Amino acid sequence: MKRRSLLHLIAAAGTGLALPGAGRAFATKNKPIVLYCDLAVDPAREQEMLDAFHRHFLPAAQSFRGRGFIDLKMLKLRSVIQGQPAPPAGVNYRFQLTYESEEQRQVWIRSEVHERNWPLIERTVLNRDYLVLLTDAV
Repeated sequence: MKRRSLLHLIAAAGTGLALPGAGRAFATKNKPIVLYCDLAVDPAREQEMLDAFHRHFLPAAQSFRGRGFIDLKMLKLRSVIQGQPAPPAGVNYRFQLTYESEEQRQVWIRSEVHERNWPLIERTVLNRDYLVLLTDAV
């Protein structure tokens, strides 16, 4: 085989995912779930919540890597740029948790480490009837 033909063959093999149907096996895998909690954190306890999140809750959640945990963020609401309805009065944080599946997230929330650390966050919110959204990545 000529060297140039061999190089073309190697290049074509490396782009196999671009071939029709090559990505089907990946596309049939389960997609992650993302859970959102819109929290009205008491402004007087904001630093307490952030300390609890970064020092306790986030490391506890990360200990579930390899058991479904993908990512966790605490996002502070800056402003509503467009659309209605706006978040309810007082909502100033969005908690965002990504897991490989809802079943794995359920294992996490039933764990002793979660039950010990979530109250550190929840005790700083003004309303415990906060919005919780479970979404599927598409």
